[in-house]
Amino acid sequence: MSASIVSDSLSPEELRQRTRRGRLKMLAILLVCAAPVIASYFTYYVIRPEGRTNYGTLLQPLPDVTGLAGAGLDGAPTGLKQLGGKWLLVTGAGSRCDAACEHRLYLLRQLRLTTGKDRDRVERAWIVGPGTAVPARLLAEHEGLVVIRARAGAMAAAGFPSEGGDAPESHVWIVDPLGNLVMRYPVDPDPSRMKKDLLKLLKASRIG
Repeated sequence: MSASIVSDSLSPEELRQRTRRGRLKMLAILLVCAAPVIASYFTYYVIRPEGRTNYGTLLQPLPDVTGLAGAGLDGAPTGLKQLGGKWLLVTGAGSRCDAACEHRLYLLRQLRLTTGKDRDRVERAWIVGPGTAVPARLLAEHEGLVVIRARAGAMAAAGFPSEGGDAPESHVWIVDPLGNLVMRYPVDPDPSRMKKDLLKLLKASRIG
């Protein structure tokens, strides 16, 4: 029996009940998918607050930044949503990648390497503007770096908050496997303390 024949045989109230049950099932599936990372945050940041020694600033509530999109260096559409399922280390660049920008890229590379066997759970994303030069030298030094060429101000528009007048591009950020912005690090951060944060998050999380 076709779906249209079944629908015709149902009363409006029965159709509403069927639609409601379908929505509830979909919500339940989404909650099951999100439960592991929510539980890890709750355990680490709520149940054990006395052990919370995170160096980065924890963003609360956690902004969803999957709206940040642009194009890869090959021109194909891409964005943070396409990188879902992995922990992301994110930074940006202004009109050019200066010495501070290059240092942030170095930090991203080294942080990922220090995670050892968990390195495959971590990706690096570099957000650049429409006219930002991306030297071949930098790409050679940072193999595997995902470059997203987005419109000017894309990080702020996607939900990366500014701090003290510093543009979002001047910070290093951690995004969880669901696309939520978790932590922001100060300009010129301490690499060893960043490493501790990242390792704790990877240990607490069952996804990504």
